[in-house]
Amino acid sequence: MTRSAVILTVLFASAATGLSQQNRKLTADDYAEIQQLYARYNIALDTGEPEDWASTFTPDGVFMNNSGHDGLLKFATDFKKRNAGRTRHWNTNLLITPTPEGASGTCYLFMFDISTRPATQAASGRYQDTLVKTASGWKFKARKVLPDPAPKPSTQQ
Repeated sequence: MTRSAVILTVLFASAATGLSQQNRKLTADDYAEIQQLYARYNIALDTGEPEDWASTFTPDGVFMNNSGHDGLLKFATDFKKRNAGRTRHWNTNLLITPTPEGASGTCYLFMFDISTRPATQAASGRYQDTLVKTASGWKFKARKVLPDPAPKPSTQQ
């Protein structure tokens, strides 16, 4: 094989690999595992399990301004101290999109304070996520909360 034929073969193979990564598809199992990841995240935080919550992230994962396992564990421990099982997180309209690195996810977030009757909405917004598949399953690489704007004061009397 000539040198130029080898170069063309390598270039073609690289282009084909890049194309297949751009058109990466997720399996039905991937979608189900990612959905379970979202549920594990919410339940661990609401039931006061900081280690379980931190384990939904990669070791170098980032949530807002908290990064790495120790930073994530501290966030979840502080959340547990402040909320003592009084919250319930609900995610809706989960949209998962394949990416060359794994997947991106977004969903609506509603957090309720269940210490009141009826329960009251404590927060709402949207999550914006970067997900990767690891040897131990799908994990959050980065997770950002985009809070909904505060309601405008009513002008009606």
